[in-house]
Amino acid sequence: MAACQESPPQSRGLLPKITVAFTDQPESVLMHVALAQGFFSEEGLQVEPQMHGFGKAALQAVVDGKADFATVAETPLMFSILRGEHIAVIANIVTSSSNHAVVARPDAGIAELTDLKGKRIGFIAGTTSEFFLDSILTASGLTRAEIEPVAIQPQDMQASIELKQVDAVCTWNYPLIQIQRQLGPAAAVFYDRDIYTETFNIAAQQAFIEQNAETVERLLRALVKAETFVAEHPDAAQTLMAKLAQLELSLVKDVWANFNYEVALDQTLLITLEDETRWAMKNRLVDAAAMPDFRQHIHLDSLARVKPSAVAIQR
Repeated sequence: MAACQESPPQSRGLLPKITVAFTDQPESVLMHVALAQGFFSEEGLQVEPQMHGFGKAALQAVVDGKADFATVAETPLMFSILRGEHIAVIANIVTSSSNHAVVARPDAGIAELTDLKGKRIGFIAGTTSEFFLDSILTASGLTRAEIEPVAIQPQDMQASIELKQVDAVCTWNYPLIQIQRQLGPAAAVFYDRDIYTETFNIAAQQAFIEQNAETVERLLRALVKAETFVAEHPDAAQTLMAKLAQLELSLVKDVWANFNYEVALDQTLLITLEDETRWAMKNRLVDAAAMPDFRQHIHLDSLARVKPSAVAIQR
């Protein structure tokens, strides 16, 4: 009888191997937890991690055929789809309305948002940083033409404000909290939790998803296990993330509550993609003149089989 029983996935010889491009940002927590806790191997997958500084670079690895999956926010996805790249989302793994802010040097004369007028503001082009900056400017009655925008690479954000190359930066965590700590309590920090909800997603080439349905479902099952672990053991997950990302535990704890670590697909992603497309077209950041059908770039079926309650996007 034992000989007739089906072997568990991890004992069937060589496991399917995939490369996942992800980051050390808090949005990638579920990926780190699933890898460290062995949830991928439990689901019959070998995962080769490919680390990147931010989601835009991770997505580019998928576009270039150097990775199978990427963790990425919706802004780089929007630009990718408008360029005609055949990318699709299989799930959100995080949402947050508190991950972005503009932080200003104490000596820059910026006490409120309207003081940004005429100032040098650093941002990360083609990412959520750029979208949030324009959104918070609009909310304060300013336009990009009224500031001096300075495109900066993520790894240079902290140095640029420390060296006074810019007066303020628009960025995300963990650098956001690190810059605040560096500048001290006198630094001005501007959040707006009502203008933007970030989604962080798992994306892949559409052809890969169509040809590897079982692999996609295994990946999602592992991430759902990670979601459960994070919900039930937050302290252990925080300690694990600090160790893997080589960060102070206090930094991980400081930002933890800003994120909803859940594997899902809901209307937030679709609404934000459409809002960002209107913004990109209005500001002539893209050549496209018409709204694409983003539903064609959101793959619902795999998550619907793995976690049916998590799918709330209408077909």
